[in-house]
Amino acid sequence: MAETYQAERTISAVLKEESQVDNVVRRLLDRGVPQDHISVMGQNFQSQTRIAGFVTKKDVIFGGLRSGAIFGSLFGSLLSLLTGVGVLFIPFIGSVVAAGPISAVLLGAATGALAGSAGAGLASALATLGMPEDKATVYETRLKAGEFLVMAEVPADRSGEYQLLIESAGGEEINVSETTLPRACSGRCDSPESLSPEVRTHLSSEAQQDFITRYNQVFDETNNPMQAEQSAWESIKEKYDEDDNGVWSKTKVNA
Repeated sequence: MAETYQAERTISAVLKEESQVDNVVRRLLDRGVPQDHISVMGQNFQSQTRIAGFVTKKDVIFGGLRSGAIFGSLFGSLLSLLTGVGVLFIPFIGSVVAAGPISAVLLGAATGALAGSAGAGLASALATLGMPEDKATVYETRLKAGEFLVMAEVPADRSGEYQLLIESAGGEEINVSETTLPRACSGRCDSPESLSPEVRTHLSSEAQQDFITRYNQVFDETNNPMQAEQSAWESIKEKYDEDDNGVWSKTKVNA
């Protein structure tokens, strides 16, 4: 039986050309990194990307990040190799295509801190995830300039190997974080303890239960954790407002 893939670190890098991104993604997959541990972001994907299969009828606002066509089917693009593709509007950058776990994180679907009303840009979001602020600022600047960001979650004992792979393919401004990107649940959420700390600490007890109920409902229908997370945050946004501490706890009064 094959060993379970144990992701422990996240390697991030900037790539100048889409062809380099394609090369890195395919090489990572060939070297055993699962598709749900690779993230890509960029503005200027030139390949024939057709996004279909909307899961929302309207844009959803989470901390200034707006989802348009989310979790669609993609054809003729390296993005079809990855999971959880979305089109986001990020302050200071504009519309960005994001694929992989970072898409759910930026939508606020996995990190409650990013689902707030601050309207932070990408640099602030990445810093919230533990990335050095100077490196996060460089990533935001270069993404705005039309370059691409790739992130790979890898085992600690192979991080050097994967870092060399990315560098040899043109990766620049490489950063290695000692953690992986947060995820709310790996499957169904059975209790508040199943939620990541980032989610749990930004929801009241009642909101936690509402989050879990909606998450499980969508997960049972789709078997897609990222889609379920986003839908759960949508339901929280519709029912609650944040208090002064950034906790979604104030039930909205219907007009």
